[in-house]
Amino acid sequence: MANNTDEIYWQKTSNLMKVMMALWVFFGFIVHMFVVPLNSIKILGFPLGFYMASQGSIIIFVIMLFWFAKAQDKIDRECGVAEEE
Repeated sequence: MANNTDEIYWQKTSNLMKVMMALWVFFGFIVHMFVVPLNSIKILGFPLGFYMASQGSIIIFVIMLFWFAKAQDKIDRECGVAEEE
């Protein structure tokens, strides 16, 4: 029984990590490939491509950290390995 719970736990944790890595690649690399075309759009005098490359990615990474912590805590609680508060 414990073995099945361990497999479910690691499967969910691995899937969460794969999603996080895919998002990291997208916002860390893919978005930056489109900086030049996005620079034609101006927001408050700044080119959108510059803003997305410098500020947007950082904001997304911080949001991803909080989302990951919450999602991993949910997985931990479902599988009975959460830390006691």
